[in-house]
Parts: sequence; structure tokens; C-alpha cells
Amino acid sequence: MKIYPISKICLAHSAPAFLDVDQTVNKITSIINEASRNGANIVAFPEAFLPGFPIWCALKSPTENHNFFKLLAQNSVYIDGPEISGICKIAEEHEIIVSLGFNELSKNSIGCIWNSNIIIGNNGTILSHHRKISPTFYEKLVWAPGDGSGLQVHETDIGKLGMLICGENTNPLARYSLLAQGEQIHISTYPPVWPTHYPYSNTNYDLKSAIEIRAKAHSFEGKLFNLVCSGFLDNKTIEILANDNMALVKYLEEVPNGISMVTDPNGETISDILQNEEGLLYCELDISECVIPKQYHDVVGGYQRFDIFDLRVNRTPQNPIQFQNHKENGQNTLS
Repeated sequence: MKIYPISKICLAHSAPAFLDVDQTVNKITSIINEASRNGANIVAFPEAFLPGFPIWCALKSPTENHNFFKLLAQNSVYIDGPEISGICKIAEEHEIIVSLGFNELSKNSIGCIWNSNIIIGNNGTILSHHRKISPTFYEKLVWAPGDGSGLQVHETDIGKLGMLICGENTNPLARYSLLAQGEQIHISTYPPVWPTHYPYSNTNYDLKSAIEIRAKAHSFEGKLFNLVCSGFLDNKTIEILANDNMALVKYLEEVPNGISMVTDPNGETISDILQNEEGLLYCELDISECVIPKQYHDVVGGYQRFDIFDLRVNRTPQNPIQFQNHKENGQNTLS
């Protein structure tokens, strides 16, 4: 008989030590420790949490932001670096799954940064390594585009787990690629704020509303749980970004903040909603709740027309160069 897991999740609606990799790793460790003490099976961190989201791109012209970009590069990490390895050890020690958004450096270029996310299993191994496939709007000033290699769902002790970063949750094909792999728990991560107009006006992007629309739609379409985790904009980050510009301080205090919450397979919010205060959000999930709604609209099963629609996803990792190595037997290989 099929056993449907029940789990406790934790969302870190939190602020990093902005642009300080070492202090942010310390905070990540502290949050994992607290989530584990409170019985969580998984803890999820926001988009680009390590060491922070490049909000400055929305505030000033590119010609004024060189120092921020350099500081971000200096505090970003390699996927196989000591920071990630240390976090994997903490996850293994506490037997907890960790989803972490981080700024990832490239071994091929000192100035190439990806908006990345890893899911670390409760045994400390990296299950998923995803790079945001297309940076959104002004994010293109900082992040390189990723590839499809991370569009994967993984079987875990709490259910079949997948994730997308921020605007990827607006991409119906990216979402469907996870649904078609049997996704039961979806993680969607967001920044603390996402300014679109300056000075502040009613035309500014309503991040809370946009997140709710996307989260509930994916839960309802996929008949799954959606763990929404946004960052928190603290006073220290505002101080660093504004640099004594009181107009920017006022603006950042007015821009709509992101939210953290959990939606269920019927598209309903089943947790508290964290927005304007920092904290850890806990919620219980029962995978058996994903079953009955599949009778109504199973978009990867009985409600699909495979004879009409055909989605193909290229999950080949993309590299800037391939070397052709000469073999003594006369055959060539690529590396």
C-alpha cells in the first residue's frame, strides 16, 4: 500500500547579512539549527539569499553601480566551494533538507554570476542545482542566463520536490516540465522587494499580489503544495543601498514587500503570511491531499492530450567551451 508522507516545513522569511558572505553563512547555519530544533523536515531560503539580491539595479543607472557589482562578485560562491560544503554538512548533521538561493560564480569568468538554487538532501548531498534560466528585467545587468539542467524533480522523504526561482514561476513551460515529473511539493523563491518605478507610485509592481497569483495557480494546476519563500528587507540593507540618500530610504520603505506562505493542492493558502516582519514560518504538509484533486484536472495524466501537445526540454548543461582530446587509438572525445 502506498504511504503518503506527512512533514513539517520551515520557510526563512529573512534578510541576509547583505553582501557579506561569511556572516550570511553564519545566519544560514543558525536558521537551519533553529528549524531542526523545531522539528522541520525541510527549510527553504529566499532567492539569492547568499549574499543578497541586487536591488541596486532598480535604484540607479548601471554607471553608478560598479562597486555594488564588484562587492557582489567578491561575496558570491562556487558550487563546490567551502561555503556550500559547510552548509551541506550542517544539513547532514541535522538530517534536514535545505533549499538555498545563492549567487554562483563561474570558474570560466571572474565576472560571471548566476542566480542559482540548490536543494540539499537530508544526507548532505546536493540533489538539485538550478540556475535561473532567464534573469528578469534589470536582473540581466548582473546575472547570466542558466540552462535547463536544473529543471528536475527529486524523490525525497517528504515527497517529490521541485523548485523555480521568482519569474520562472510565470513561465508555463518551465512549470509544466516539473509537473510532468510528478512534482508534489514546489518551492518558489522571491526577493524582498522588486521595484519597477521610481519615484514610488501606484504603478509599482505589487509583489505580494503577483506572488499570490502565481503560487495559487501552480498549486491548483498541479494539485500540489507550494512553499513560497521571499526575502525580507531589513534596515541595514536599506542603509547600505541608500548610502545616506534619504529619498532612496523613503522609497525602499514604501515599495511593496514580498511574502512567504504555503498553498495547498486546491490553491488555498494554508499558512500564515509573512510580509513586513522577519521570521520563520512553519506548516504541516500531508501528501495524501494531492490525490483526490487529481480526479478533476490532472494536467499530466487524464486531463492531458499527448497526441496534441508535445513538450521537449533540453537538460544538457551548457559550457562556454568544449575541448577535443586526441586519443592514441585515433578516436577523439569531447570534454
